[in-house]
Amino acid sequence: MAFITYNNVGIKAIAACVPSGIVRNEDLIHLIPQEEIEKLVNSIGIKERREASEKVCSSDLCFEAAERLLNDNQVDRGEVDALIFLSQTPDYRQPSTAPSLQNRLGLSQKTLAFDMNMACSGYLYGLSVAFALASQDGINNVLLLVGETMSKTVSKKDKNTTPLFGDAGTASLITKGKNFGFSFFNLNSDGSGCDILQVPYGGYRNPSCKEGFEEIVDDNGNVLTGEQLHMDGMDVFNFGLRVVPTSIKKVVEYAGKDMSQVDIILFHQANKFMTDFFAKKLKFSLDRVPYSLDRYGNTSAASIPLNVVSEMYRTSDFSVRDNVVMAGFGAGLSWGTCLLSLASTTISPLIEY
Repeated sequence: MAFITYNNVGIKAIAACVPSGIVRNEDLIHLIPQEEIEKLVNSIGIKERREASEKVCSSDLCFEAAERLLNDNQVDRGEVDALIFLSQTPDYRQPSTAPSLQNRLGLSQKTLAFDMNMACSGYLYGLSVAFALASQDGINNVLLLVGETMSKTVSKKDKNTTPLFGDAGTASLITKGKNFGFSFFNLNSDGSGCDILQVPYGGYRNPSCKEGFEEIVDDNGNVLTGEQLHMDGMDVFNFGLRVVPTSIKKVVEYAGKDMSQVDIILFHQANKFMTDFFAKKLKFSLDRVPYSLDRYGNTSAASIPLNVVSEMYRTSDFSVRDNVVMAGFGAGLSWGTCLLSLASTTISPLIEY
């Protein structure tokens, strides 16, 4: 396990944006029988999701979130030293989306800007890279933009993925500050499971072609193409169960604490049955596990910061924020956990676009 420690850098501010379009799982009766929908919603915890329109990209949602963050916190745009855009759904294969966002946001041409792609563990990976950059002498402010339009990657004829995924864009500002204290990260990967969450075609291993766009019917009657997301839900559950609780315990131990000292656990918003199971395995109170997936679904890498904005904007909610665990896990396979403080973090209200 890769453990990393940072000191005197942290998250100064977080903002998030979701599309205005709402899709309700109860309306999927054309795909899933009514009695099965009720059982599914009760299990996964997702009642509705937000879907971006055809011409709205992840970068657009991140742009709106970043504008809100920069304006709410009166950030001098000339003092943003680095911009990271993390997404599985960028604007183009080439070029990177980050330089475009640097320009759209009116940041200096001296801004370091690059893309990352790490699926559902992405916020943890992106946050660690942002903390590392902000720890350097020449960099003071890092803007981490994490967004996904996962609804564009799934088949509307696939009952495994359609009820799960929603869209969102988020912005986090990482800065220096003695008030942040120490932060601890644990980042891991297991590429032997790369095929259990995968879009098989459209890259350079299997380029876009006629075969990749042909619809296939799986053993459960789901219809999807090679250019859409394929997911083995049971393997994902078993993977999460194998690594997530252990990883949380390890990072808490590495920080010199025990689970009784953890104030909040922010799980990747994948599936409520799954993450409730993780919390129970850790003997951690569900009262201290915020959830927003009932309204926004699984927004992949954007789910943790979206959850912060949705559930922790009001300071009276989850008010003790000194020892916060974040845990992300998903395609790759990859997973990451961290323990940090959000006590000094400014949270903007959620916006729609």
